Amino acid sequence: MGIAPRMSADSSRQSGTSSAAQQRFLSLFLRSEREIYRYVAALVPNVLDAEDIVQQTAISLWEKFDAYDPAQPFTPWACRFALNKVRQWIERRQRWQALLEGGLAEELAQRREELRPELEIRLRHLEGCLKKLPEDQRSLVEGHYYRRDPIETLAGASNRSVAATYKALQRVRQTLQGCMESAAQPEGGVP
Repeated sequence: MGIAPRMSADSSRQSGTSSAAQQRFLSLFLRSEREIYRYVAALVPNVLDAEDIVQQTAISLWEKFDAYDPAQPFTPWACRFALNKVRQWIERRQRWQALLEGGLAEELAQRREELRPELEIRLRHLEGCLKKLPEDQRSLVEGHYYRRDPIETLAGASNRSVAATYKALQRVRQTLQGCMESAAQPEGGVP
């Protein structure tokens, strides 16, 4: 019985410590984020790649934040992590480039060409199945998959919760899958 209060006090202390560490990390990172981004952007030519690397850096920094020495400046410490993430990005890019140079691009293009008749048939089935959907379901699919609207936007437009919108999308996908499977079967035949 004497242990339970200590455990709850310890867990509440850990929760408070974690929250304080989180606040401290966010404060330091947000003050340094622009400088970290500039550092990464000088090494990576694509803005989207640089943003992605900064996000990956933030995750690594948080995971290793307990190793940070507060007596040292945060930004240089963070930039070392960013440099490692840039190196990993370059290695992945070089491997991908090597695969492309090794004929992978041509092989993929050839394979796609071989599959094109089947893909076109499936696309026609999908278009037919989409036309069979009620307007609200078709609008949901078009918003999510074609316009790439955020799920929150779709939820608001349909007066649903985000969870209900995800569930509605799942049901529509199942309906489309069943319709496409039926459309792919030969007339009156068994699969």
